[in-house]
Amino acid sequence: MAQAPQTQDRSGSPAQSDDLRDSPMMARLLESLEQGADIGHYGRLTFAMVARYFMDDDDLVRLLANQPDHGEDDAQRLVAQVKGHGYNPPKRDRILQWQAEQEFQICTTPDDPSSCNVYSELKFPDEVYDNIGDFWEEKAESR
Repeated sequence: MAQAPQTQDRSGSPAQSDDLRDSPMMARLLESLEQGADIGHYGRLTFAMVARYFMDDDDLVRLLANQPDHGEDDAQRLVAQVKGHGYNPPKRDRILQWQAEQEFQICTTPDDPSSCNVYSELKFPDEVYDNIGDFWEEKAESR
C-alpha cells in the first residue's frame, strides 16, 4: 500500500495529519483489519482509541468486527467502552507495553524512538490535548 507523502510545517518537521493513513502504524493496523488479519486485543484497542477521531462509529465497528473470534457485538462493545471512558490515544510507551502482551506487532519499529507516536503523526481534536494536560496537572498537584 502506497502512503501519501506527509506534509511539513514551517520548521521542516512533518506536520500532523488529518489522514489516519499518514501514521505508518495506523495504516498497517487499518490494512490488517481490512484483510481480516488478527491484530490481537491490544491492536484492536489501540486502533479504536486512535481511529475513533478519524472515522465514524459504523466504519470503526465494521473494521473491528472483521477479526477472527471478534464479531460485531464485540466490536460495538469495544467502541462503546473506549468512547464511554473517554480514552485518549495511547502514548508510544503504552503501545510497546501492550505489544509485549500479544503476538501481533502493533509497532514494527520499536527500536526507532520516533516511530509509533500518533501524537506527532496525527492531528487530534483540541479536547484530546486538553485532557492530557489536565491529567498531568492533576498528577503534579497530587505529589
